[in-house]
Amino acid sequence: MSEQVRVYVGADRSQLLAVKVLEHSIKRCTKLNVEVYPMLDLPVKKPQDPRNWQRTGFSFSRFCIPELAGYTGKALYLDADMLVFQDIASLWNIPFDEAKVVIQEDIPIEFQKTNQKVGAPTKRIKQCSVMLLDCDRLDWKIENIIDELDQEKYDYEQLMYELCILNENSDIKYGIPFKWNSLEHYEQQTCLIHYTDMATQPWVSCQNQYGYLWFNELKLMLQNGSITWQEIIQEIDLGHFRPSLIRELKYKKLIPKFLQSYFQESNELLDKKSGFKPHQEVYKIKKIREKAVKEYEALNKVN
Repeated sequence: MSEQVRVYVGADRSQLLAVKVLEHSIKRCTKLNVEVYPMLDLPVKKPQDPRNWQRTGFSFSRFCIPELAGYTGKALYLDADMLVFQDIASLWNIPFDEAKVVIQEDIPIEFQKTNQKVGAPTKRIKQCSVMLLDCDRLDWKIENIIDELDQEKYDYEQLMYELCILNENSDIKYGIPFKWNSLEHYEQQTCLIHYTDMATQPWVSCQNQYGYLWFNELKLMLQNGSITWQEIIQEIDLGHFRPSLIRELKYKKLIPKFLQSYFQESNELLDKKSGFKPHQEVYKIKKIREKAVKEYEALNKVN
């Protein structure tokens, strides 16, 4: 029996259907025995300092993987907002070379613009949204990691962007090619596209230039029964997906090229009139965190 490829996906409830699309794309492109584990609502305690709270509902979930995997074998971590086009075997079989995790190589200069946004950190951020983990050699316990945040051994940025709980020289290998975490970019050799801009992810926006790739996968799933119209409608009713999704799935192919821009505008108008607001829960949590940070800093300034 072939080795099982364990893929742990960081997601919140609003992305559960997106996880299904990602899973379909992975399994469609490989003959490997793949099992996908969505990580939702893990019992992760909240750090005392609100500045160290998770930025999403699943920011800390990757650190739970070794324990979830029973500290055995290896595992792959992915974010939910991804789509795969090539056999995942070439990613899964990247050697660790004595390291404990394998993360992405330096982003090529021509693609660094995708990371150069207002407010982005000036120093290099380790790209850990695609990560291979040697669970045999990672003794992570999320409770201990949060405790060390509370003890101020490091802060959120050092944990998430520098992987400070690992030894830079011996524990981390920069071995995952950019084509396996292509940030808002697609070309013929792309293996995995990552829809990193939350505001333009295809299921919440009509404006992603590579949204058609995600739609092609979703249409294929509807054709082969991997997903139903009822499931999509349910996500729309819950406010997780944009209402114009149904129109786009049913009619876009029938619209002449010269009317495509008008069709997109009418879809955007439909979403606006319906009151659709993407990622409401994430932004709600962000406001709560920002308010808590202000109160925390004001209190500590007084003291």
